[in-house]
Amino acid sequence: MGTGNTFGKVFRISTWGESHGGGVGVTLDGCPPRLHVTREDIQKDLDRRRPGQSRITTPRNEEDAVEIMSGLNSDDVTLGTPIAMVVRNK
Repeated sequence: MGTGNTFGKVFRISTWGESHGGGVGVTLDGCPPRLHVTREDIQKDLDRRRPGQSRITTPRNEEDAVEIMSGLNSDDVTLGTPIAMVVRNK
C-alpha cells in the first residue's frame, strides 16, 4: 500500500493532478488566517525549480504559472480556509 499524496498533521499538504494531464495542484490546509501571501511569492519558489536552467535538469522549456484558486481574499490575505493552487499544462 502506498503512502498517498497528503503530508503533515497540523499543516497538511495534498498534491493532485498529473504532469501529462490538465495540470498539477496542491491544497494547503492548516494555514492560519491573516497572513499576506501573493501569487508572486509562490511563483518565485516555483521558478527556482523551473527546468532547462542547467545541464543537469530536463531541457524542456515550460513556463509554469501558478494560479491561487481559493483561501485568499482580494487583498492576498489568507482566510484560514484551505488554499488551493494549480499549475495548468499548456
